[in-house]
Amino acid sequence: MRKLLLPLMGIVFMVACNNEKPAENKEASVAPATESKETPPAEFADKKFVEIASKQLDALTAGDVDGWLNGYTDKAVYIWNNGDSLAGKKAITDYWKNRRANVIDSITFTNRVFLPVKVNKPQSIEQPGNWVLCWYLTSAKYKTGKSMHQWIHTDIHFDANDKIDRLIQYVDRSLINAASAK
Repeated sequence: MRKLLLPLMGIVFMVACNNEKPAENKEASVAPATESKETPPAEFADKKFVEIASKQLDALTAGDVDGWLNGYTDKAVYIWNNGDSLAGKKAITDYWKNRRANVIDSITFTNRVFLPVKVNKPQSIEQPGNWVLCWYLTSAKYKTGKSMHQWIHTDIHFDANDKIDRLIQYVDRSLINAASAK
């Protein structure tokens, strides 16, 4: 067995050390593949959308509901994770003016994180276009004298004119209801 193994290892060694390149068949050569510039399903969006979203939160903090709503389209939709929604700028205006005047004494948004995303090819039900995904700690003092603190996640979609046409907010309504209850 040893006599057979030694010559077999020598053959394997010689084949492994053979650095000769195989002869090229010039007729069968193919041009190198070019890189495809296929559009990705999603990519980072322009930073201007982060600035718009940040200014929106600043206006709401200041109690400037009209300034906050300047960034919305007339047909904007405001949706909460529990299924409630407001359709149209007037409905959103009426809701937030009432909240700021009669329910919320003060509100702040701190520890803000923004991620601008451009959806090129929707993967499920999301709209194509520019979005800003926002996370922030919301602290609100209510007219009841109670306070509420919670992390809120908001997805903001912009139309072709860089106006908000869809906002989806993920909140724990039980914390809001407890703080606003008399």
